[in-house]
Amino acid sequence: MRKLEHRAVLLLILALVLFSGLAFFVFRYVTEGTTWAMKYYNSHIYKSGHLATGRVYDRNGTLMADNTAKDIEYVDDTGIRLATAHAVGDGYGFVSTSAESAFRDRMVGYNLVTGTYSVTRKGNSVHLSIDSDVCLAAYNALGSRDGLVAVYNYKTGQIICMVSTPTFDPASPPSADNAKSGTFMNKFLSGNLTPGSIFKLVTSAAAIEKLSSKDLKKFSFNCTGVHEIDGVKIRCTQAHGKVDFDGALAKSCNGAFAELSRKVGARSLRAYTRKCGLETTYDMDDVYNVKGSFEFPADDEVSTAWAGIGQWKDMLNPCSMLVYMGAIANDGESVVPRLLSTDTSIRHTKRMIKASTAKRLRKMMKNNVEVSYGEGNFPGLDIYAKSGTAEVEGRKPNAWFTGFIKNNKYPYAFIVCVEDSGSGAQVAGPVANSVLQYIVNE
Repeated sequence: MRKLEHRAVLLLILALVLFSGLAFFVFRYVTEGTTWAMKYYNSHIYKSGHLATGRVYDRNGTLMADNTAKDIEYVDDTGIRLATAHAVGDGYGFVSTSAESAFRDRMVGYNLVTGTYSVTRKGNSVHLSIDSDVCLAAYNALGSRDGLVAVYNYKTGQIICMVSTPTFDPASPPSADNAKSGTFMNKFLSGNLTPGSIFKLVTSAAAIEKLSSKDLKKFSFNCTGVHEIDGVKIRCTQAHGKVDFDGALAKSCNGAFAELSRKVGARSLRAYTRKCGLETTYDMDDVYNVKGSFEFPADDEVSTAWAGIGQWKDMLNPCSMLVYMGAIANDGESVVPRLLSTDTSIRHTKRMIKASTAKRLRKMMKNNVEVSYGEGNFPGLDIYAKSGTAEVEGRKPNAWFTGFIKNNKYPYAFIVCVEDSGSGAQVAGPVANSVLQYIVNE
């Protein structure tokens, strides 16, 4: 009898072990099946190291990449291939945030029941939100310069333009060893750059909400071109003379914003940097941007002043700044970006700023255009903008221009950075205008 009992216990233990192992396998299969299926040793999915199934289209139905057993067939236009390389990607996974890398499982069509089986053996199609013609216009506007251009619909979240340079031809990509630094990085999603004066839109939001309306109305600063804090000189591009709050932003007066940063304080600057989403990672159909990086030392007024101006250790991710532009356009609440045109869901961010603050910032950004940039430089566009000229050690400044246009048919926010170039308004502004004019008029 005891032998039978021992055997029964042993069989029960073995059954439990078997059941536990089966349960563990099922769990791994459900949670990691896609990863297993996408491994390069699956020869019916990959040929000669590249994905051999699925297609990538832009929002207009232009076939951007057709993955076949023989090769990947890209769109014929070389300029479009160069303009959309970081969005579409290559067959070797050089750009991790591209469609060819990030949406492989969608193209293969993996599911728990049929695995990677496809009746047509051609896989599935992915339809991106980008407009390849708009991307080409942005690429041409950048010319031979390094930088980025992005445009998104601040009502729906769809990114219609996402260009990063230096770029490459996915039909014949360079090797990783021979490529120029930054070639395979989508700077809009994966880059962190010194923002310069476009960050003053965050400092302005903090000032509007943390300082009293009386203090803001009374704010005045006499700019002589050099402002000194604790023996450290903060320079402006010129002597701006007497400026109020609106004038300080329009003339991008570093001295005035150094004082505003001190009044607002390091703690509030830190809080509004987070509230405005500049340290946020957004989920864009399973593609993610990187977080920005900022420091505001409470015991160092000089560094806090520089940080509030958009210098010191400020490192901005352009995608997060574009989303913040959407918040200013949308009365303080923005829309999460999307990279697939087939995803029609609209996901809102947390409220970044008050509706009244967004209204005030819109007024100030329109004043920037009227007073400093010139409305004639943006014909036919109801544009609201802020420029930035970010100092980078050992190089010319990075030129920034960001904002949005008010247009019921074209509700678009934009961000442009031209690296190692010069003035934001003079260099990046015309790039933004070229792209927006193409969107509105073509």
